[in-house]
Amino acid sequence: MPEFFALSIIVLLFSVIVHEVMHGLVALKFGDTTAQRMGRLTLNPIPHIDLFGTILLPALLIFTGSPILFGWAKPVPVNPLNFSNLKKGALAVSGAGILANFGLAALAALIYHILNTLPQNFPFLLGSLLQFTVKINLVLGIFNLFPIPPLDGSKVLLSQLPYNLAKEYQKLDRYGILILLIFMMIPFGQSSLLQAILGFLVRLFSNLLGF
Repeated sequence: MPEFFALSIIVLLFSVIVHEVMHGLVALKFGDTTAQRMGRLTLNPIPHIDLFGTILLPALLIFTGSPILFGWAKPVPVNPLNFSNLKKGALAVSGAGILANFGLAALAALIYHILNTLPQNFPFLLGSLLQFTVKINLVLGIFNLFPIPPLDGSKVLLSQLPYNLAKEYQKLDRYGILILLIFMMIPFGQSSLLQAILGFLVRLFSNLLGF
């Protein structure tokens, strides 16, 4: 239905923006004001829109009937050299976006289950949007957990590696997009290997949330 399509795009946009804003807010907590000074600690979508990740990719996935929908906003600028504690700050900032998406998924699931306990039926559109909010935020959170540059999972891992290993791991940065594309193109059943792994983990987490 057109209403659901339009509102689902808004939910996706909101989810990716919250993901990025949380990076900036946690960076601010550790002493880095870069995102604040550049006006990126806002839910206003305009400063966060990335032409490919926020508009073109989600549209392509929708129109090709992809079973997985995801995207991203323009990365919030962070300068780790400003952190009061470099190692803790790098870990917290890297994980903040992932935790934000898991938090939104859990909140949407909680609201859905509370509404289900009420004696009166709530609108079908609202239920569908809450279910979509759970799914899209699980997709965003789990996808970003993958330790492949430039995803947040790679930065979480990098922050915890010993110096020598971290230097070697950073060499993957230039190949990160290529590695992601390879995983997206390797066939696995009816989809790609990346979609199969992501789909399995999303179903696993969805079951934990009662969906």
